[in-house]
Amino acid sequence: MKSDTNSEELRSLLDPVKKIAYQAGRRIMEVYDRSFDVSEKSDKTPLTEADLAAHQTIMEGLGQLTPDIPILSEESKPTSFAERSTWTRYWLVDPLDGTREFIKRNGEFTVNIALIENHDAVIGVVYAPVVGSLYYAARGTGAYKRAGLDDAVEIHVRSHCPKKIVVAGSRSHRSPAFQDFLAKLPAYEVISMGSALKSCLVAEGVADVYARLGPTSEWDTAAAQCIVEEAGGRITDTNMQVLRYNTKEELLNPHFFVFGDVSIDWSKYL
Repeated sequence: MKSDTNSEELRSLLDPVKKIAYQAGRRIMEVYDRSFDVSEKSDKTPLTEADLAAHQTIMEGLGQLTPDIPILSEESKPTSFAERSTWTRYWLVDPLDGTREFIKRNGEFTVNIALIENHDAVIGVVYAPVVGSLYYAARGTGAYKRAGLDDAVEIHVRSHCPKKIVVAGSRSHRSPAFQDFLAKLPAYEVISMGSALKSCLVAEGVADVYARLGPTSEWDTAAAQCIVEEAGGRITDTNMQVLRYNTKEELLNPHFFVFGDVSIDWSKYL
């Protein structure tokens, strides 16, 4: 669906949102560089004080930037669908995507901030504080990567797969369904990575496809989806239908593909 907000308005929000992501990243790194406790949420996923520090930073930053736009964060108290269904625009946030990678201290975790409008991601910012990579996009303005202190460069998916398909695979979640998917590919190599960085590998043309054949939530994919789409790719369910947001009571995603070559029906490899 077409965004109600034009590209210039979206672009004007990008710089302050990037700054908020950097601020959240700094809060995460303050915890990362010392000892920290790990607790467990009701869904058995881990939680650290870094998740909560980043959440607080983002909530405050977005609240000041756009006080009229609601915010849904992984670490927010649940919001009923009755209330959410009235939202035409809202921020969708994962303050620390890849908490397991954070706990392992392998650096493969991100701050994810997306603006959703009419069920589609129209702004996406993904920041990996350890490696210093910032990926960002706004609908109609292209996708970009800034590495460290370098100037940002526009990124694009690899629109034609090579004979040997490069697959981004989850560092911590390898399902039997994913192994079956690999077995059906003609030839492949796997790059293992944590968090939304897998989707960003597709966006920048390093990987051809990321198949997530296991559970995720909407805040895991939204920011990366805008980046992938602006880079020329897609994120779809396994019926090849584009992922959409805030359409149902639960916030779980279907199994999905992230890919650059839109001529391929990836579902045939399931």
